[in-house]
Amino acid sequence: MSTNNDDLLFGRLALHYKLVTRDQLNEALREQSVDEGRRKIGEILVERGWLDTGRFEQLLEIQRQYQENLRSQGKIAAAGPGPAPSPEPSSDAPRPAPPPAPSEAPPASAAPETPEPAPPAAPSLTPTPPTPPARPDEPEEPSKPSEPEQAPPPAPSTPPEAPAETGPEAAADQTSGALASWLRLAADNGASDLHIHAGHTVRLRVHGELTEASDQPLPAEESEPLLRAALDDEQRRELDATGQVDVAGTLPDVCRFRGNVYRQQHGVDGVFRLLPIQAPTLSELGLPLDLARFANFHQGLVLVTGPAGCGKSATLSALVNIVNQERPHHVITIEDPVETIHSSESSIVNQRQVGRHTASFARALRAALREDPDVIVVGELRDLETISLALTAAETGHLVLATLHTTNAINTINRLVGVFPPVQQPQIRAMAAESLRAVVCQRLVARADGAGRVPALEILVVTKAVSNLIRENKTFQIRSVLQTGSSHGMRELDTALEELVKQRTITRQEALRHAETPERFATGTDRGGHG
Repeated sequence: MSTNNDDLLFGRLALHYKLVTRDQLNEALREQSVDEGRRKIGEILVERGWLDTGRFEQLLEIQRQYQENLRSQGKIAAAGPGPAPSPEPSSDAPRPAPPPAPSEAPPASAAPETPEPAPPAAPSLTPTPPTPPARPDEPEEPSKPSEPEQAPPPAPSTPPEAPAETGPEAAADQTSGALASWLRLAADNGASDLHIHAGHTVRLRVHGELTEASDQPLPAEESEPLLRAALDDEQRRELDATGQVDVAGTLPDVCRFRGNVYRQQHGVDGVFRLLPIQAPTLSELGLPLDLARFANFHQGLVLVTGPAGCGKSATLSALVNIVNQERPHHVITIEDPVETIHSSESSIVNQRQVGRHTASFARALRAALREDPDVIVVGELRDLETISLALTAAETGHLVLATLHTTNAINTINRLVGVFPPVQQPQIRAMAAESLRAVVCQRLVARADGAGRVPALEILVVTKAVSNLIRENKTFQIRSVLQTGSSHGMRELDTALEELVKQRTITRQEALRHAETPERFATGTDRGGHG
């Protein structure tokens, strides 16, 4: 069954406003043909997640208005090829010409013609003479080669809301209304994460605990279109091909977010980490202000480590913000994806996203050495090549700030060295001994009053004594240096936890959960009755 004129007009309008791609429209036409025309093009686009229901309704209204205009001008079946005269001058933008006649479109089995349709025009005060309606059974007339092709018309004065370009800056600007509402709810409740779970209730992670955000489950047939609406065409293709895709963006005046959309047994799920729009400060994060000195090194490697969800990225962002505010440097960040947006202030800040701006961390690091950086920020040291290049960059006179998934300072150093083959480890120990400046291991611990979480830090400053222990492969002795190095600003994680217990900020039971040596918290009661 061939595609009817209404469907072809709808498809051309969707293509003109860039709500769908030509490939998506062709696929919908093919699917409609297989279905023998029982479903409309718009219904198929919505079902496939390429068009959300709000924009579907907007296009239907535009289509209806355009067809009414044709009827009022006596052009029910076809529109004149030339541009319609404009209405009387007004403050609005110029009105464009009507789209090509649906009857002149190719059959459903063929791909849509290259020229995109023009948006509908308002009724003209002096309409052009109507063109006789074309009969449906008449073949399409080929266009005359002598006639020049018309330039695309200007945008309408009140276009439907089109998706914004996705990417580090704008992915959330196209976020579907439903997803935007969930993100706002998560931000209003102080959540760190939003979980869209097909067939189940939406959940928020608040102060480290998952809580239900609704009473009704979200059906799988609704979760997929909701999530696909937040992706651009490339990301949708990646989701279809690999089953998962990373996404990041900004919900204006609410938050930035990064997340992952993925297929699972019951449908398509999405998890989104909420991030501040502005770069945070150390005081806003509840971190000691003396961490700022780690942003003042002129060269070397500073690592922020800890388990997932402990605020490593926020701490790293605060250090980058200090450099950006205070020093005339060139800062290059390599992230996956870009999280906090840093506008260039005292420094020039260039932010690169793996997969969008560069193929990998290692490739971007290698290129960064030829881009005259003063500070290189690596979102995560994931593999041998990235760690090797980070050490090389630190050794050759750059300040490298990076994160690593390790639980304490000693494990961090062992991880840096242990990722390399045994034959290379003596050389890497020597490089780390010379280049490593500090390790900040971070945990977020629940407050005793239930009002959120507070950071507990283990801080290792690489002094000459620590450097010698690293070079001689005696990292197990670093624990005693941490215990006695308070004059250098060092502290053990357990010491930080003990101080929080004494201040009645956290309970002893909470300290016990995070302690490196639990026996220090196994007995006794907290002051103030916190047992």
